Amino acid sequence: MNQSEQLFQRAKAVIPGGVNSPVRAFKNVDGDPFFVKSAKGSRIVDADDRSLIDYIGTWGPAILGHAPQIVLDAVHQAVDRGLSYGTPTPVEVDMAEKIVELVPSVEKVRMVSSGTEATMSAIRLARGYTVRNMIIKFIGCYHGHVDSLLVAAGSGALTFGKPDSAGVPREFTQLTLTLPYNDKEAVTQAFKKYGSQIAAVILEPYPANAGLYFPKDGFLEHLRQITKQYDSLLIFDEVMTGFRVAPGGVQELTGLVPDLTCMGKVIGGGLPVGAFGGKSEIMDKLSPLGPVYQAGTLSGNPVAMAAGLAQLQELQRTDAYAHMEAMGAQLEDGIRSALKKHQKDYTIHRVGSMFCLFFSDEPVFDLDSAMKANKAEFKKFFWSMLEEGVYMAPSPYETGFISAAHSSNDIEETIQAVHKAFDKTFN
Repeated sequence: MNQSEQLFQRAKAVIPGGVNSPVRAFKNVDGDPFFVKSAKGSRIVDADDRSLIDYIGTWGPAILGHAPQIVLDAVHQAVDRGLSYGTPTPVEVDMAEKIVELVPSVEKVRMVSSGTEATMSAIRLARGYTVRNMIIKFIGCYHGHVDSLLVAAGSGALTFGKPDSAGVPREFTQLTLTLPYNDKEAVTQAFKKYGSQIAAVILEPYPANAGLYFPKDGFLEHLRQITKQYDSLLIFDEVMTGFRVAPGGVQELTGLVPDLTCMGKVIGGGLPVGAFGGKSEIMDKLSPLGPVYQAGTLSGNPVAMAAGLAQLQELQRTDAYAHMEAMGAQLEDGIRSALKKHQKDYTIHRVGSMFCLFFSDEPVFDLDSAMKANKAEFKKFFWSMLEEGVYMAPSPYETGFISAAHSSNDIEETIQAVHKAFDKTFN
């Protein structure tokens, strides 16, 4: 029994399922997880000293790669000053100013400790601001484990949701409408029926928790237009895409400005951080200025703020985005070449440093189409890649991440591993 196997046995005795977040359990690939003891640059090292090229990057935050020196230095300096004070700190202001500078929709921002906390708070704020109760979310968009957002689809486009998790009372989800992503007509009908009651529409503008897929032409524009028409708020959950697809996220790429934006991942530099922000008139409804209560003992933690700010500043100082685009294009071309060799017309989606391969030759534009991918082929592919020293997400419904630390040699090594994996998967 190797070190990871021993650790997993110990973990299962004291941690539910042996993991502190479900996707880490490798259930989607019918196996057990390995344990990581260190990481640097584009690579992680497991408990048995195996070095792997990593395309998870802490599920997104490691945009500069693992343990970048610029971030480590900022953390060490912050730690020397203290870990947490429970009072305002200068670096909170620096971080807020940086986010306002970079994100088109944000005039004011409130820091929290996770992406889940950001979406939960944004929903409460939207309800408080509009004095309405209903929200719309889209099937396949994940917004953290917030009770009112852990909602499965009802039996029709205009039915209310049912809980998607045990422990969530049905009553908590009865004010949440779930609609198919990319379905403009469903959105129109929902607003015709409930428009005066809808506080907000929340979505991942580029859904990245069911693989990675994109809005059809006009879909985001339709959401922006109809929410304005009915005086509802549009909330972009850019926890995954924010500061990664561009400094200002999807809203920078599309030119569409939501009313509120939820953020996380990259702004923590590897430490627990979330944030939500938007127009001043909306944000000023938050306590202590307004009636919407939101608080957090560790919100704006000085060590996390120092790490995230150092990372954002480094992204601005360097050609990181251009480099990641080049690495992403190289990887995409290599995967397409390998697919062509095996006469597979499978779907690859990529935007900058985010990518996903669906083992399906049908267009993928929502959860239903994503779910048509061949799970058996993915499992073979995943385990073969791991044998070749490349760590991809252990689920066919997750997004891959390239960092600024990935080199052309890393990408070429990965492409060679893809060829070998496809040989095993398809033969």
